Amino acid sequence: MIILIGGEKGGTGKTTLATNLAAKRALAGRDVLLIDTDQQGSANYWAQSRDESEAKPRRVACVQKFGKGLQSEVQDLAKRYQDIIIDAGGRDSVELRAGLVVADKAYIPIQPSQFDIWTLDRMDELVSSAQGFNPNLRAWVVISRVSTNPSVHESQDAQDILAEFSHLILSGVVIRDRIAYRKAARDGLCVDELKPKDPKASEEIEALYQEVFSE
Repeated sequence: MIILIGGEKGGTGKTTLATNLAAKRALAGRDVLLIDTDQQGSANYWAQSRDESEAKPRRVACVQKFGKGLQSEVQDLAKRYQDIIIDAGGRDSVELRAGLVVADKAYIPIQPSQFDIWTLDRMDELVSSAQGFNPNLRAWVVISRVSTNPSVHESQDAQDILAEFSHLILSGVVIRDRIAYRKAARDGLCVDELKPKDPKASEEIEALYQEVFSE
């Protein structure tokens, strides 16, 4: 399966989701490849940290790919790996568009703010265009980096607005802004591998994992 994590807005937790899903897939015994198409290289740095981790976690293969040849390269790599997860960065790019054309599923994280919601008009158009070449593509929006303060209701406001988009599905999972995600990223781990584990973060990623990889 080819999964793309991307969008037009930076700082929404795309690499956090991509790396956690890749690590959980590897822990499940799947042969998974993480493709970093973001020039910042955060996913690649995470994979290097994982290789160097004293915790000796299961390795996650990671490569960096850029440019117009991404589509054909991903199609070739898909013959060698059971699953591919593409971290497509936070902007409208050649890599994002190419990834949408080859992906089975796309997940678009947004923060529950009006600035992020405004970018969904363009993402709805990009998904619609990609479906012309890749009719099996389905795209979800996952609300990410939500405040853990129960008195903050931004998440519900964002969910109400998402009903307006024709080509985007609202994920049933909400990812909250937890320290555990930053700790895991620092050491090249997923939240399940942290000691002590943050059960709430693990529950969120497990719920997303089940949604993403359900057939």
